[in-house]
Amino acid sequence: MHIWVDADSCPVAIRNILFKAAKRTGFALTLVANRPLRVPKDDNILFLLVSAGSDAADLKITELAIPEDLVITADIPLAANVIQKGCLALNPNGNLFSDDTIRARLSMRNFMETLRASGIKTGGPKAISQSSIKNFADQLDKILTKWLANGI
Repeated sequence: MHIWVDADSCPVAIRNILFKAAKRTGFALTLVANRPLRVPKDDNILFLLVSAGSDAADLKITELAIPEDLVITADIPLAANVIQKGCLALNPNGNLFSDDTIRARLSMRNFMETLRASGIKTGGPKAISQSSIKNFADQLDKILTKWLANGI
């Protein structure tokens, strides 16, 4: 089992939770970004630098992730792609994407993109809250506990 992180937009607090979890469990953790990031020196924590471009990290994660892997991302199209491959997708707010929810999320994203393209200001994402960080940590713990219980 492998944890992939779309690290270009992943909050530092979430990355720190992932670093601790990878050290504690021994699961492989790879952060993928198109700019250099600091990661702890640990055998199971890796950093993969991809070429510049808004979708370069997404494309690399989609290429490398295999069924049952966990992908941490706020990017709806990336989540849809990896779910289609049989992966789990968790956003930094702790919401687990599913086949049922991803279609509605993609529709809303496309609608908002249309609004922005027509000149309507929709605002950016809010800063991550303490409750979202806790929700993420709880959801990650559930997933990792299940993996460990299944001997994965």
